[in-house]
Amino acid sequence: MADVIVIGGGPAGLTTALFAAKNGLSTTVFDTDKTWMHKAHLFNYPGIGSIDGTDYMETLRTQVDHFDAERHQGEEVTDVSEGDDGFVVTTDDDEYESDYVVLATGANRDLAESLGCAFDDEIVDVDVTMETSVEGAYATGAMVRAEEWQAVISAGDGAAAALNILSKEKGEHYHDFDVPADAESVYGSLIDEV
Repeated sequence: MADVIVIGGGPAGLTTALFAAKNGLSTTVFDTDKTWMHKAHLFNYPGIGSIDGTDYMETLRTQVDHFDAERHQGEEVTDVSEGDDGFVVTTDDDEYESDYVVLATGANRDLAESLGCAFDDEIVDVDVTMETSVEGAYATGAMVRAEEWQAVISAGDGAAAALNILSKEKGEHYHDFDVPADAESVYGSLIDEV
């Protein structure tokens, strides 16, 4: 059983996975690689001068893998439901359980609808932490915003969801904040790769 299951491998999903796994939560990601980032080139992402969307995605995957998140590349989630102690995520291959679930499936809101999340018109209704009306279930990115589909916004949504989950798990408001002196111990060989 994972602490967090993330459904979707775009900027929102992988950012959620990065923050959760980096801070000690067992994290599973289902990534079908259908992200619109493969059609993008980023000139508007803070801190990045210019990067091809596919290269950006590979960088995010490298970071997520570095912190030992379990990535199920190409395995599509077909259903999400509430279980006895959290959530049950179903694919054609298996069922997986988690305490929290983060929906990061772009504009596809089908899983949020089947889970019973409240909607505000056609978008999933979330609070400022990205939590839905279903306790422990989060929605991010394009599914919670009408026509505001930007990588940096989606990544921020994923970070907000992860930090809220971390705050709940640690019992206090949690910040993912590193200082230069910790870089080598936290990132190791990854410093030179990204």
